[in-house]
Parts: sequence; structure tokens; C-alpha cells
Amino acid sequence: MKVLRGYLADFISLLFPELCPACQASLVANEHIICSDCTYNLPYTNFHLQADNIVAQQFYGKINVQAAYALYYFTKGGKVQNLMHHFKYMGMQQIGGLLGNMAGAQLIQNPVFNAVDVIIPVPLHKSRLKERGYNQSTCFANGLAQKLNAVVEDNNLQRAVATATQTHKSRFARFENMQEVFVVRQPEKLTNKHVLLVDDIITTGSTLEACGIELLKVPGLKLSIATIAYAQ
Repeated sequence: MKVLRGYLADFISLLFPELCPACQASLVANEHIICSDCTYNLPYTNFHLQADNIVAQQFYGKINVQAAYALYYFTKGGKVQNLMHHFKYMGMQQIGGLLGNMAGAQLIQNPVFNAVDVIIPVPLHKSRLKERGYNQSTCFANGLAQKLNAVVEDNNLQRAVATATQTHKSRFARFENMQEVFVVRQPEKLTNKHVLLVDDIITTGSTLEACGIELLKVPGLKLSIATIAYAQ
């Protein structure tokens, strides 16, 4: 019976092959979501090994961040952009868990990230969440939590205001657009905790900065940041 099911699965995959969302190559046996070539050869940053990395530098003089990280470099038209498009806009939520696991396997090697207590995803406004059906940052956070042995809180930090798209805005305009957008609903649950704030992509860092400003109002809170990709 198992052999028959195997043949049937092979036949179905021949007619309707699963494609890697990064490069569109057909997945073969034992490949899961992303093909082996992309798994090993996408542009990893290795920022978990560099305390003074480009992402950390985004927050110097703005908010006090213990450590900052991105898994991949993002370039327009590249494979990481393809991957993120499928993740955010084509319903492939499972990509977030996989990338969270991959990032967590790197971050657990870093003593700063290994001391994280709580993981908080950058929230979507309820109208955007209803439209998309899921928060991609929460998917990523859940994957990270499995490796870092941390708790995900996806309702404590909330987006109180629906903002306009950040595309084509300057850094200052992006930051102005994010003012008084976020609110911490239960600060007592975060007191004296090391919080890892996560998002999908960092460009200017204005959204993460606005979230960080609110989180750092909590007494004793330490803040670190992790994203899937850094847009060069």
C-alpha cells in the first residue's frame, strides 16, 4: 500500500510539480518548500557573527538595541524578493516558519539572541490583517521561537493606526508616517524582559524604530531586532 501511495505521489508531482518560490525550479524528493540550491546559496548575511553589522548601525543614536540581525540580503528582482513575494502575497505562510527555523539556528549561536525571553512581531493593522489573512512577521516569529525557546506575543504590541504605504517615501517621511502608530497594551508582561522584535524586511528601519520607541518605555526592557531580509 505504501509503495502504491508513493507511485501515486510521484505521478501527481510529475503532473503538478511543486516549485521553489525563490527560483521556480521543480522540487525533488526530500526538498521541502525551498530547493536545495536556494537553501544553501541564497545571499546569507551572517550578521549573527557581526555585532557591528549594517542592520545594527541603522539604530545607532536612535534607540538602544542589544543586537540586530537579518537572515538574507534583499535585492530587487532577486531570488529573495521572489521568496518574499510568495510569502507575503501568495498565501505561502509555511515559508515564514521555515525561515524562522533557519534564522533561529543561527541566532542560538549568539549569546545575546540566545538570552531572548519574548518574541514580538511587528503588527499589522486589523484591516490589513483581515485583507491578507495572516501576519507574515508572526509566521517568522513562530519559527524563531521553536529554536530560541522563547514565547511569542503577537497581541501585546498593536498597530492603532492604519498607515499609508511606505514605498517611495524618504527615511524622514517614513518615520513621520509611523509616529504614534503603535501601542503596548500590557507593559507589565514585558517588564525586565529581553524582547526580540521581528519583521520581514528592513529598509530604513523606521517601522522597527517606531515600535522600539514604544517597547523601550517598558521598565527594564532590553530590545533586539531580527528580520528575514535587509534591503541594500
